[in-house]
Amino acid sequence: MRKPNLSNIKQAKVLEPAKDLATLEAELAEQEDELEDTVLRLSDYLSAVEMVIKQTFDHRVWVKAEIRNLSSKGGHYYFELAEKDDDGKVVASCRGNLWRFKAARVLAKFERATGMPLERDLTVLLKVSAGFHAQYGFSITVEDIDPSYTLGDLARQYAEMVDRLTGEGLLHLNQQLPAPFDIEHVLVIAPEKAAGLGDFQADADRLAGTGACHFHYHNATFQGNHAPAEIRQAIVNAQQQFYDTYQRLPDLLVIIRGGGAVGDLAYLNDYELAALVAEQPVPVWVGIGHERDKVILDEVAHTSFDTPSKVIAAIHSHLAQLVTQTLHYQAQIKQAAQRQLNTAEQQTARQLSQIQSQTIGQLTALRKDSDYAWRSIQQSAQRQVKQAVRLTAERYTQTQTLARQQLTKAATNSRSHQESIMQNAQQQIVQAQRDSEHLRDIVLLHRPSRVLKQGYAMLTDAKNNQTLTSSTQLSPEQTVNIILKDGNAKAQIIDINMDKKATEISDMPIQSYNNI
Repeated sequence: MRKPNLSNIKQAKVLEPAKDLATLEAELAEQEDELEDTVLRLSDYLSAVEMVIKQTFDHRVWVKAEIRNLSSKGGHYYFELAEKDDDGKVVASCRGNLWRFKAARVLAKFERATGMPLERDLTVLLKVSAGFHAQYGFSITVEDIDPSYTLGDLARQYAEMVDRLTGEGLLHLNQQLPAPFDIEHVLVIAPEKAAGLGDFQADADRLAGTGACHFHYHNATFQGNHAPAEIRQAIVNAQQQFYDTYQRLPDLLVIIRGGGAVGDLAYLNDYELAALVAEQPVPVWVGIGHERDKVILDEVAHTSFDTPSKVIAAIHSHLAQLVTQTLHYQAQIKQAAQRQLNTAEQQTARQLSQIQSQTIGQLTALRKDSDYAWRSIQQSAQRQVKQAVRLTAERYTQTQTLARQQLTKAATNSRSHQESIMQNAQQQIVQAQRDSEHLRDIVLLHRPSRVLKQGYAMLTDAKNNQTLTSSTQLSPEQTVNIILKDGNAKAQIIDINMDKKATEISDMPIQSYNNI
């Protein structure tokens, strides 16, 4: 469509609102060629749209839609309705209104039939009529809601959930775990301050008071759209906290909820929650407060009970049965032990009698043997004593002879060693006298007075009288004393030239310096 010629807006004909659609269509048909240059007011244009919608959709129809959002104000209910494709993408959406003069009757009928309130995320079948307002746009007015359709949709979703869990091997996964032999630690997931939890806890406290079982409680909301996520988080946190504390898994996980509205059960029909329960590494016992209807948790749990009280009763029964079996086994063990003791006593009496008979005979034989052995030992001892006396005398004579020989040899070696030491000492004394005389001559040759007479001079620092022996001790403008054989003189250092080779030689170790 071409842009209207706004320059001729004053001359352009402005259409007045028509009384009905037929009149408007007739006027538009007559002026079809002039419409391109005709400017309509927005209210006129929308009034025409409203008229078309009223006349075309002026009847009530049943529409299937999902409630994306629901709010209430002043008794009126406002919907956001949508339709999604198989991929969950929204393909259509609009607003809806349920006015208060019909809301109480429609909602009461829905809750009585379904047992649950009308909330978001439900798929419903609505009887609606279309409406359009020039200021608020398009919306539909809800006249009635068919609760049977919602019940059927919930049943369909439940069946699809069961099929999916079955196909993924999760439906009976937790049921394949063996029942706990001893229930010592139990994780309990329940709504906070719920009546069912109170009944459970009253019996559980009495059981825990005996020390037979310990209960660890974690709370979560069991109704509302956020209930499945809270329960899942409570299960994960409970398992993690228990493992961090005890470094092992609990014996049992219990999920309980007391009685309440039937519609509240729908919140527990969540696939993610069911899958998490099915994949728990320990048996899960479920006690939801209902008797007729099942939730998906009953399907995937290891064991399902009608009420929380029946869960704690089952735990008590299991422990009582375990105690009974233990006492039975204890009695059997005691009887078996008594039989074995009686048999052992009889065998011991027989063996004692046999041992006594054998012992008397053995003692008689041993007495004869010991007398013979004693006489043999005495004779042998006498012979060994005589032989030892003879050997001792011979070894004493040998020892004396060897000792004299070693003393003679030691005296000879001592005199020889003493003469050798005396000779070495005399030689070292003579050598020491020679070395001492040589060192004396060297000292006399290098005494300062003799060195100065030979034309050498000695330098000292003028400030501290330190003897200067190296150019590294000199610095420009330094004042030094020059000591000669017949007097002293002062001088100032002007320039310093170092002999690097001489410096290197002076820094070398004495052994290296002597080798140069």
